[in-house]
Amino acid sequence: MAADAQPTAVPRPLVSRPEIRLAMLGMVEGNGHPYSWSAIFNGYDRAAMAGCPYAGIPEYLNKQPPETLRIPGARVTHIWADDPAAARHVATCSLIPNVVAAATDVIGQVDAVIVATDIGHEHVARCRPFVEAGLPVFVDKPMVDNAADLRVFRDWVAAGRPILSSSSMRYTKEYAPYRLSTAELGALRYVSITTPKSWERYGIHALEGMYPILGPGFLSVRNTGTPERNIVHLKHARGADVVVVATKDMTGSFGVLTLCGTAGNVSVSSRDTFYSFRSQLVAFVEYLRTGVRPFPFSETEELMRLLIAGIVSREQGGREVRREEI
Repeated sequence: MAADAQPTAVPRPLVSRPEIRLAMLGMVEGNGHPYSWSAIFNGYDRAAMAGCPYAGIPEYLNKQPPETLRIPGARVTHIWADDPAAARHVATCSLIPNVVAAATDVIGQVDAVIVATDIGHEHVARCRPFVEAGLPVFVDKPMVDNAADLRVFRDWVAAGRPILSSSSMRYTKEYAPYRLSTAELGALRYVSITTPKSWERYGIHALEGMYPILGPGFLSVRNTGTPERNIVHLKHARGADVVVVATKDMTGSFGVLTLCGTAGNVSVSSRDTFYSFRSQLVAFVEYLRTGVRPFPFSETEELMRLLIAGIVSREQGGREVRREEI
């Protein structure tokens, strides 16, 4: 080894316990992840879950064979929610033994935490106590929605803090063949993907759904829409134009992906929500077990820059925003 060469750090497990103890933290309107994610770890009370305020959750949970529902080797042992009554209900539905009065009460009681909220500008404050306590953190998408908070997370990760964030759409089963190869389509020239709800909270689903197919190298973002109807044009260094549509009430068209290339085209839709969620959570558990990230943090950083650029562009009348501006 040359005198000035730096040794490569060898990844080490973040958690060595036979069963990882997890805390599920936070719950905001419109996001039922504490119910579903906890059930994927713990199993669930079918009768109680019938009263879940998000009807789609028991619908897809009930389709799963009980023997393959749970992720082995990890369990949600503690829960805190912004509304104490909601925390108690999730605990009943998803078999969580401990409901805590304050989120920080889980420090010293668990091996890692899941921040299960999807409002980006809240995440620095929600994550800070656990990052500073040295606990591994999984934070729901989007990690951030502004440049100042992105700098905070980037600094934490650069300092070696174990933080992971993703959209479940990264793991969409129907997209998997095209994450492996799009050779049969030729050079990609046009990609589109759709999502309901807001760009701020759901744009990352669309962005991260197509990102592993094209890979890093996005150049610019232009959002010519409105807060209710975002029409976002992204340019990629591979010569592909990408259009993401995030329309508030377009609930019937979540995750419709179209890939058009010089030799062919394909259109597929996201169908299996349970598979995506479970795969996403399995990736976090594997990270805890091995210390090896399932994908580089640089990808999350680029995705956050694209999301933020879409907000800036819309607020500035549809101006084309270069990625490096963020």
